[in-house]
Amino acid sequence: MPVDYYDVLGVKRGATETDIKRAYRSLARKYHPDVASDKVAAESHFKEINEAYSVLSDPQKRQVYDTYGHAGLNGGGPQNGPFSNFGGEGFGDIFDMFFGAARAQTQTQRRQGPVRGTDLRYDLQITLEEAFEGTQREITFKHMAQCVACKGTGASPGTPILTCERCGGTGAQRTVRQTPLGQFVTQSTCTMCNGSGQMIPNPCESCGARGQTESEKTLNVKIPAGVDDGSRIRISGNGESGLRGGPAGDLYVFLQIARHSTFRRDGSDLYLDIPISFPQAALGADVTIHTLEGPLELQVAAGTQTGSLYRMRGHGMPVVRGSSRGDLIVTVHVIVPTKLSKEERDILEEYAAAGGDRIEDAKSFFDRVKDAFRAD
Repeated sequence: MPVDYYDVLGVKRGATETDIKRAYRSLARKYHPDVASDKVAAESHFKEINEAYSVLSDPQKRQVYDTYGHAGLNGGGPQNGPFSNFGGEGFGDIFDMFFGAARAQTQTQRRQGPVRGTDLRYDLQITLEEAFEGTQREITFKHMAQCVACKGTGASPGTPILTCERCGGTGAQRTVRQTPLGQFVTQSTCTMCNGSGQMIPNPCESCGARGQTESEKTLNVKIPAGVDDGSRIRISGNGESGLRGGPAGDLYVFLQIARHSTFRRDGSDLYLDIPISFPQAALGADVTIHTLEGPLELQVAAGTQTGSLYRMRGHGMPVVRGSSRGDLIVTVHVIVPTKLSKEERDILEEYAAAGGDRIEDAKSFFDRVKDAFRAD
């Protein structure tokens, strides 16, 4: 009769992950064949301890074990569906016989070989001025780095990493099964070592055998001129650390351009609204406007109407990895004063009396509108 895994480790069914890990460490030190006096008995019990820990330390396996016991771990459990009694084999079992071995072998190779670290994302907001000129920003973030204590091995310093005795270090276990189609040999991931092919009797106390610890890192990020909202900067090798000698992942810095109080942006073009006075609009004028690169002179033509657009070529945003620049599109708005001094009023009244309040004849205006829509 299979032994109860909780009894093997000497913990209750409601034991926490910390309780299980503490019990395993204590028993592994006590019954390790290298230190026990009765090596034969210790070896047998050491196998049971590792097997129990491999199940109870894995949340998914533990849930299956708590629900279905040993039968659940061996492929048992509730049987449903039209294929549940197909010669004593489920349809999923038949499928696994053909394709499970290759899948298990691939998973085993992935667990045993080097694994590249995970990529990380960092969101960074900058101003439009910083995007225009380019800048450097210091960022600080947390990531999983290689454990300093065990150097990524997962074992306490100076303690051995043993070859899994169930799979012989292959990370896979083979099972011979009789089916209506004949005898099949299936290969699955070893349940004792989880496919790693190794057992760690003395896990590193700093990382809990993971080989990684959370660390804080600070970097200077160089942001080129002309970046737009949603641009990303890749910093190679600054993501999560790899496993078993695998390379580290990358860090991706995603940029967000803060909303500007004066300028609007569309690609490499900038848009700016400026006010001008009635005399400037009527007579024309050189107007000084303040841009991201400093003051510029805009020549307003005589008779300019409110809403008129002026394109200042080459005064927009720089193009990343290029020498060209976008344009600055200026929209002028003629401002009518709300308060006038007596002198200003007298001047305007004199202007109106001289015909300055004359507007285009309404009849001729609407006639031209009709002509524009009249068919040739």
